[in-house]
Amino acid sequence: MKLSKVFLLLLILPLFAFTVMHKYYISVTQINYIEDKQSVQITSRFFIDDFENALKENYDESIVLAEKDEAERFDSYINKYLKKRIELIINDKSVSFNFIGKEYDGDIIRCYLEVENVKSIESFSITNSVLFDLQSDQQNIVKMNINSKNKSFILTYDNPNALLKFN
Repeated sequence: MKLSKVFLLLLILPLFAFTVMHKYYISVTQINYIEDKQSVQITSRFFIDDFENALKENYDESIVLAEKDEAERFDSYINKYLKKRIELIINDKSVSFNFIGKEYDGDIIRCYLEVENVKSIESFSITNSVLFDLQSDQQNIVKMNINSKNKSFILTYDNPNALLKFN
């Protein structure tokens, strides 16, 4: 009896050795329009390792994020990468955002962006292709809170755009 259990274990064990864990590639971007400040405030959250790999591939192989002595030039790479991968159109006009800064929380990097002097929003469009250059199965979830309307979108490699109209 004991020999049959050992044989069964030896038969099943290799099956577990070849199972592959699937990693999910997801980011979350929260967009809030603060009407009294005439400001669109954006917080994007990414897994540090994925974001770091994108910066390494695009700019500098020596990048290591979330280190105590992190180089200041990394902020310029983050800003450059986000400006290349996020496009905002408000009221049918392309607008640029300011990179405010970043912070780390465990294995997450939060990037803070802002568009100033936005008097009103009749339409808001975002193209978010962050990390699509690394993973074609990346999904970028975008949550918008604009003009008291909440809407969420899942952006993919094949469909990186979201549009919200208020007419």
